[in-house]
Amino acid sequence: EIYLIRHTQAEGNLFRAMQGHWDGDVTALGLQEIDALAERMRDVKIDALYASDLKRAVLTAGAIRRYHPLPLRTERELREINVGPWEARFFGDVGWAQPEAMDTFIHRAEEFCLDGAERYDDVRRRAAAALRKIAEENEGKVVAVVSHGITIRCLLSYMLHKSLDDPSLPICGNTGICHVFYENGIFRVDTINDCAHLDALALPQRKIQMGNLRGETIDPRAEAAFYRACYADAWQSAHGTLEGFDAETYLAAACEHRRADPNAIIRIFDGERSVGLIDLDTRRGGHAGYGWISLLYLEESYRDKGYGVQLLGRALMYYRSLGRRSVRLQAAEDNPRALRFYEKHGFRRLSHERGRFGKLYLMEYRFGESHV
Repeated sequence: EIYLIRHTQAEGNLFRAMQGHWDGDVTALGLQEIDALAERMRDVKIDALYASDLKRAVLTAGAIRRYHPLPLRTERELREINVGPWEARFFGDVGWAQPEAMDTFIHRAEEFCLDGAERYDDVRRRAAAALRKIAEENEGKVVAVVSHGITIRCLLSYMLHKSLDDPSLPICGNTGICHVFYENGIFRVDTINDCAHLDALALPQRKIQMGNLRGETIDPRAEAAFYRACYADAWQSAHGTLEGFDAETYLAAACEHRRADPNAIIRIFDGERSVGLIDLDTRRGGHAGYGWISLLYLEESYRDKGYGVQLLGRALMYYRSLGRRSVRLQAAEDNPRALRFYEKHGFRRLSHERGRFGKLYLMEYRFGESHV
């Protein structure tokens, strides 16, 4: 008897980045899902516990260990599909640059082939062999196995003898449970994608993503009108006035940021439509191991719809790639919407200083705390 469980929500799920073998943290919601899964499995007899060796799966397996003092056995063969050159890249960027390949990846899985990446059938073969080995080594026992969305879908394809292109074959939700039996060399699937534990605990519903945003690095001097307009709207939204706003000072700073790092200024698009801006000062804090976000801007019609975290994710993932230990920014007391957003996604207030319109909070996000 096998409980096949997908890992909890991780950074790639939230930021809309392709995870594959990229080993990011789990999110704040992911930690809640782990708590819910632990309670769900509390009274279920479990004799053995296995998981992919990636962090998001190992942390999810901790839900089982909370009430079942079992050793965790990690298996590399249970990992997510390796997407090669797409690892840790954003869905929006890949879909824009390689639309046909992305469409094949999502809608025609059996045909997907990308240099440097696994094919779906590679995943199906390695994962099925691993699951069969686990089942045969634990005859007569109840086993929990934590793996990944595409990997579990490949396993369901194998066990149900269905093509991966069959629309009836689901991708399980985060911490979704598939209940499977193994007898006389045959797998029998009992239930698929059981997420009742999340409903029972009334966890907050995720806002529907309207689409995957993409980014392009820009020269702020060449696109000065756009940069000024974005910063002015951000200032107006935060303070309710343009009093004290000096467009040329911020534009000059952005040009310095780009001079230090050509990836520092990113224009955000939804398809062809320009919808936001990211400004990173990669020099600031480098000596102390932190990165600095000067501006995250999203046009009003895209706010409060789940898009903002895609911009934040770009900044966080970039600074992590630079080896920074944390990321800092400032948020004004009179901008409660921004304060709520950053605190929701793991930023903590460190201190404050007097700003033009009240307190200006210094906030920090620390990597490695599984709290996005």
